[in-house]
Amino acid sequence: MSTPLALEKIVENYSGRDKKLILEAFEFARAAHEGQKRFSGEDYITHPLRVALILSHLRLDARTIVAGLLHDVLDDTRVSPPELEKKFGGEIYLLVSGVSRLGKLRLPKQNLEVEPIERMDQKPASLEIENLRRMFFAMAEDIRVILIKLADRTHNMETLEFIPQEKQKRMALETMEIFSPLAGRLGIGTIKTKLENLAFPYLYPKEYQWLKESAEKKRAEAKKSVDRARENLKKNLEKEKIDVIEIKSRLKSYFSLYHKLLRHQMDFDQIYDLVALRVIVKDVKTCYTVLGAIHKYWRPLPGRIKDYIAFPKANSYQSLHTTVICEEGRILEIQIRTPEMHAVAERGICAHWAQKEGVDLVRRGKQFAWIQQLAGWQKENQDAEDFLEGLKIDFFKDRIFVFTPRGDIVDLPEGATPVDFAYSVHSEIGHHCVGAKVNRKIVPLSATLRTGDVVEIIVDKNKLPSRDWLKFVKTGVARSHIKKRLDVGFFRGLQALRKKFFPFEKEEKAIEKETPSPTKAISVKKEPAVSVGGKTGVAFFLAKCCRPQSPDQEIAAYLTKSKGASIHVTNCQNFKKLKTRWPERIMEARWP
Repeated sequence: MSTPLALEKIVENYSGRDKKLILEAFEFARAAHEGQKRFSGEDYITHPLRVALILSHLRLDARTIVAGLLHDVLDDTRVSPPELEKKFGGEIYLLVSGVSRLGKLRLPKQNLEVEPIERMDQKPASLEIENLRRMFFAMAEDIRVILIKLADRTHNMETLEFIPQEKQKRMALETMEIFSPLAGRLGIGTIKTKLENLAFPYLYPKEYQWLKESAEKKRAEAKKSVDRARENLKKNLEKEKIDVIEIKSRLKSYFSLYHKLLRHQMDFDQIYDLVALRVIVKDVKTCYTVLGAIHKYWRPLPGRIKDYIAFPKANSYQSLHTTVICEEGRILEIQIRTPEMHAVAERGICAHWAQKEGVDLVRRGKQFAWIQQLAGWQKENQDAEDFLEGLKIDFFKDRIFVFTPRGDIVDLPEGATPVDFAYSVHSEIGHHCVGAKVNRKIVPLSATLRTGDVVEIIVDKNKLPSRDWLKFVKTGVARSHIKKRLDVGFFRGLQALRKKFFPFEKEEKAIEKETPSPTKAISVKKEPAVSVGGKTGVAFFLAKCCRPQSPDQEIAAYLTKSKGASIHVTNCQNFKKLKTRWPERIMEARWP
């Protein structure tokens, strides 16, 4: 059988032992899949071959290409794990087996209802937790497993029309909910956009058809106008004697366009980047020089200049964005970047792989802090609901970048608070956080942080987390640490206090004399009116000596042995006496 053209395109980027290994893997896979057909009627080998080609376009190493060729042999052929490992070695076997495990990821049947497109930003709430955990372990152990899976899903979506209809919606929904966000989080813009556009017509056929018909003429008109602007920009930059590598136009993808139209009442006139210009220059200094030159000839729109070079996105994306008014009065978006920045925008984490420079993608992948954070947090967190809730926020939401007082950048989800910041720096800083300064001004711990804020945490080693924090923290890391500290620290600490400070019955009787006992202790309700030690659900009663009632009264708790916490007004004389004699039994108390 002749060598397929796709294989020739793959191996032309490799040589020596790498090229030989790829050819051997192809022959092995072709033999293993012999006689198998795709739904399209093509020989099955066309699928792993296409997967390997996608991976080669991302310029990955030869072993990843080999694993792409072999990624289905364990699931769909008679090849055994020992046979595969013996033939291609442990590293390639681990990659293939990792892809095989991820292949079991499925949306449950009850979650196959497609949300209205206006609510697509709300991520799914019931993915299978264990499979998601496998995914994140795979990401933390070797990011290449995810890259192979993304390439596999891309080709499956390209051939979705041949798959039975009952499976089309599930695959399209999985793609939109899981795989496209994964590609985006890894910064692989080409795959993210392609997956969204491939899933769009299957999930929202009416909206897709409307957009296709409505946008076709407008995109064509915009393209002509932008082409004229491109020539004018080229001449202007030549006048300024600025060396430019390339100026090209970029059409906004259908799915991204529809999402933006939703935010602008479906008004095409409000979409300024239907067709945009992209300027590629040699270095960062020239990027800013070009920005200045553009603003010299074309007036920028206020508030539409974005500097992602100084403040890169979480997936390492860098570029300068500006929106200007051209000679024709047309509003145009222009992006300015270096070739390296463009490679990152197109290929994300894969752009850091340079075969000739010997960069290790495994180690490089682990530099993406959010991957390691998820893996580590998942190992700590045994609560499936907490894990999923945190996943929806930490993994899928947009990110912000704030600074420590020393200038270190901290990556957080949008809507994060100083408490989230504190726990992201260190769990002990979070535990003992009592206040925060943002840009040198005192702010509430529930304040919403924004990109560029400088955050300083005020700590007190004698203070512990408050249950009230759970009402406003946004990260699963903070939520997990707070719950763990409250549950373990408070309840175990409470038991320790009782054993330590109530060793003798006589002492307890003396204390009861100091605090007149009510006829009946208030029973604990589901939502008690007072929190004790930052925790609700604790047995308490209102002391008869001062009878605290008004929310305006400042209160505190005194820990008794058998009746729970006795709540006093802080200026109560009896309470002051108790506080002086037994300060270790005094706890914070708050009205709701």
